[in-house]
Amino acid sequence: MAKQLTVEKELRHVVLFGWKANANKDSIENAIKAFGELPEQIKTIKNYEWGENNSPEKLNQGLTHCFVLTFSSEKDRNDYLVHPTHIAFTKLLPNILDKVTVVDYWIRK
Repeated sequence: MAKQLTVEKELRHVVLFGWKANANKDSIENAIKAFGELPEQIKTIKNYEWGENNSPEKLNQGLTHCFVLTFSSEKDRNDYLVHPTHIAFTKLLPNILDKVTVVDYWIRK
């Protein structure tokens, strides 16, 4: 009889940012740092990672930074979205953010 793998449900929250052409480099770095501090302050975040686009395909449409957060449930993700620390973080973005795309999905293996 074949063994069945137990796959833990995980909800990915993918956030892609593109910065305004005149965005101050220090402001961008501060926003990235603040995003990275959210998992320490919001307990529903199960995992966090980020990186900068380096694809040679040039299909990123101005989106240069990718942030991936993992949650155990939609409730955990929804609690994150309205958490005061997340709301405060989003207030750092209007003057420097040109584009944002968000995709949430349940992982499938």
